[in-house]
Amino acid sequence: MSHWIVVRPRQMPISFRVQRQVPLVLLLLTVITLAIVILSASYGEYPISPLDVLKTLLGIETGNPDHAFVIYTLRLPRALVALLAGIGLAIPGAILQGLTRNPLAAPDVIGINAGASMAAVSLIVLFPAAPLFAIPLSAFAGAAIAATLIYLLAWDRGSSPIRFILIGVGIAAVASAITSVLMAFGQINNVTQALIWMTGSVYGRSWEHILLLLPWLGIFVPLALLLSRELNVLHLGDDVARGLGSNVEWQRFLLLLTSVALTGASVATAGTIGFVGLMAPHLARQLVGTASEGLLPTTALLGGLITVLADLLGRSLFSPTELPCGVLTALVGAPYFLYLLYQNRHQ
Repeated sequence: MSHWIVVRPRQMPISFRVQRQVPLVLLLLTVITLAIVILSASYGEYPISPLDVLKTLLGIETGNPDHAFVIYTLRLPRALVALLAGIGLAIPGAILQGLTRNPLAAPDVIGINAGASMAAVSLIVLFPAAPLFAIPLSAFAGAAIAATLIYLLAWDRGSSPIRFILIGVGIAAVASAITSVLMAFGQINNVTQALIWMTGSVYGRSWEHILLLLPWLGIFVPLALLLSRELNVLHLGDDVARGLGSNVEWQRFLLLLTSVALTGASVATAGTIGFVGLMAPHLARQLVGTASEGLLPTTALLGGLITVLADLLGRSLFSPTELPCGVLTALVGAPYFLYLLYQNRHQ
C-alpha cells in the first residue's frame, strides 16, 4: 500500500503528492487551533463560556446581547490577527530552511524580520500620521531591501547557503542598530508606540488590521504551496536541481519574494514575534516529514497555533498583567534555537 496520496485538480494543470498522514494531521491541527481561538475569545475581564462563544459565532442567540459586541469587536479580531500573523511568519521559515538547507534559518535569524521592523519603526517614529495601510507596505519594502542585500552579497557564481546565513546575521545586526538609533532620537510618544509594537503584541488589533493582512496571505500562501515541489528540488542542491531541469535562480527568487511578502505583512500587522518561523517547521517535520507539499500547510497551521496560544497564555498566566505574545515565543524559542545549534554543531 502506498504511503502517498496524489491530488490532481481537474481545473488546474498541477498535481500534489502528500503523505497519507498529512490530511489527518491538518484536520487535527485545524480543530485544535479553532478550539484555542474560541478559548481566547471567551477569556477576559468579562468572561464568556466557550459554548456561548461558539453559539455567537454560529449566529445562535445566547440571551445576552453583550456577547456579540465583546466577541466580534474586542476579542475575535485579536485572536485572528495572531492566527494569521503566525501563518505568515511560519511559512517563510520553512521556505528559508529549504532554500539554505540550514535548519537554523528563519526570517528573524537571517535579518528579514529586522529589515521589516526597521522600515515599520521608521514610519511609526518619523511619520506618525501615516495611514495604517502604509505600515505593511513599508515593512515589505524593508524586508525586500534586507533580502536583496543578503542575496546580492551572498552571490558568487551561485548562492551559497553558508554565506546566505552569515550575511543575513550581519544585515540583521545593522538593521537592529538603525532601529535603535531611530528609537533614541524619536519623539517619546511615537517611540512608546513603536516599543509596544516591537514586543510583538496583538493588543488592540481590529478587523481593519485583518483586512490589511488578508490580501498578502491570500496571494502568497497559495503561491508558496504551488512552489512546494520546486522547493523540494532546490533542497537537493543547485547542481541536482539544474540537472532535473529547474530554473534555479528564478525559482529561488519567487520563493524569496514569497518569504519577504509574508514576513513583511505579518511583522507590520503584529510586530516582531520571534522564533515562530524557526519552531513551526521543525515541529511540522516531526509530524509529516520533509516533503514540502505536506510540510508547508502543516507549518502554517502550527505557526498560527503557536501564536494564538502564546497570546492566550500571555493574557492569562500573569493576569491582570499582560505579556505580549512575542515575549512568550522568545522565551520558548531562544532555548529551542540554542538546542538546535547544539544539535547541529558538527555540521
